[in-house]
Amino acid sequence: MSKHPATTREDHDDFCVAEKWQLVRGTSGQPVRHHRTYELALWDGQILRTRISRPVDRSTYSAGMWTHILRTQLTVDADAFWACVRDKKLPDRGAPETVTQREPLPLYLVRALRELGVDESESLALTAVEAAQLLAEKMAQRYGYQSRS
Repeated sequence: MSKHPATTREDHDDFCVAEKWQLVRGTSGQPVRHHRTYELALWDGQILRTRISRPVDRSTYSAGMWTHILRTQLTVDADAFWACVRDKKLPDRGAPETVTQREPLPLYLVRALRELGVDESESLALTAVEAAQLLAEKMAQRYGYQSRS
């Protein structure tokens, strides 16, 4: 016995809506009428397409038909499908992780710190604010300024 209930056309539609698939429109600009048709563009350029026969209701798919839809159209397993439908947990489509970029350090700070004896690799590890503070400290040391505390 399966750990998931029989899948309905409505469940299929709920999955597409939750994962933000785009409803395909015909040449007239209206949604396709013979089936509800969705497309999903993936990060790697692949485009997935699935069709839900009308009416989109609580009628169930046969086990063989549903296995085919999962494998060839939705490209997810049953667990990922139900996690998306029930919990709105989007399936892992293998997209690369986004790397947060740091603000680049202005070149004048790198050069000024190098002139004051700070190694370039050390200065590049700093944020712009940290580099400016370090520059102020180094300049104060070099020219004998006292802080106003």
